[in-house]
Amino acid sequence: MPTKPANRLRIGILSSANIAKQFVRDVLGSPSVHIDAVASRQLSKAKEFANQFGIARTMGNYESMLIDPQLDAIYIPLPNSMHAEWAIKALQAGKHVLCEKPLALSLAEARSMFNAARANGVMLLESYPYWFQPQTGDLVKHLTATDGTGIGHIRSVHASFGFTVGNPETNIRMKPELGGGALLDAGSYPLSLIRLVMGCAPQQVMAHANWASSGVDIAMMATLIYADGRRAQMSCAMDGATHRRATIVGSHGTIETEYLNHTSESNEHPWNYLPSQMRIRKGILNTIPYEDIHSVTGSGFRFAAEAFAQVVREKDTEAITKTTAASLDIAATLEAIKSSAQSGRIVTLGR
Repeated sequence: MPTKPANRLRIGILSSANIAKQFVRDVLGSPSVHIDAVASRQLSKAKEFANQFGIARTMGNYESMLIDPQLDAIYIPLPNSMHAEWAIKALQAGKHVLCEKPLALSLAEARSMFNAARANGVMLLESYPYWFQPQTGDLVKHLTATDGTGIGHIRSVHASFGFTVGNPETNIRMKPELGGGALLDAGSYPLSLIRLVMGCAPQQVMAHANWASSGVDIAMMATLIYADGRRAQMSCAMDGATHRRATIVGSHGTIETEYLNHTSESNEHPWNYLPSQMRIRKGILNTIPYEDIHSVTGSGFRFAAEAFAQVVREKDTEAITKTTAASLDIAATLEAIKSSAQSGRIVTLGR
């Protein structure tokens, strides 16, 4: 019987999806995380996955993984529509859960997930890989600096992310019943960055969408208005060239960033990870040059998994409380943006 590697969080992968393969590839060899098992609804797929990555154990259904006493935690890379169901089942089984974004399809689902975590004394963390990048940590330092190295009080944020969806006839991103659409898939990224910068949910949103024949939003733009007069705009799309960038405007400076999930030192990376640009202008004049900010690089999947292992190991409830508040704000804002796009009206957030 396998024994738990010393001081490593033993985690099971609840699916053999492509994103799970990328996650496992990047996390293998981590000193703080051990991938112990993979589950699939077809045992043959689980075995193929395990053989590819050298994973010790396989399971032919999800339920077996949840009750396995050798596992500390579960990673959930399932379609969006299945996040809440399986996260709650895992939490009720006493497993910590690292769940792919977006955490849920609605604010009610997100609340139910965190309620299950609290009721069972375990931790739930939503995984935006870029959140855990050292570059994001450096961004926060410049946002909060009080020694003249920051950009002052935040005035506005513009954030975008988009790409062209491949195989639209079969891609789950085009299926409304699986939680598809540009907003949930791509839009959750710029919206999560806006929440990181602003520190709270907006008071009101106004959104406009283009709709695909399948019923999902193929592109979305939204304006966010805050109670204190700050403002933000986000855009997302699945019908354009790949783009991912944010501009953060403060009272005394500006930051521009790509906020990539995975980063490298150069363009020559085996998995095509690229350098992520971030630069800062310290001052209000356009004659002031931007300064490039260089950060430690690596896989956001690995950074996320190791951060998750650390909060579990240290029982860092303060960190989880902060990320819980952010995830609930994101869920509430996603819900309001969708409602606004469907109704054509300004929507006031209820929480």
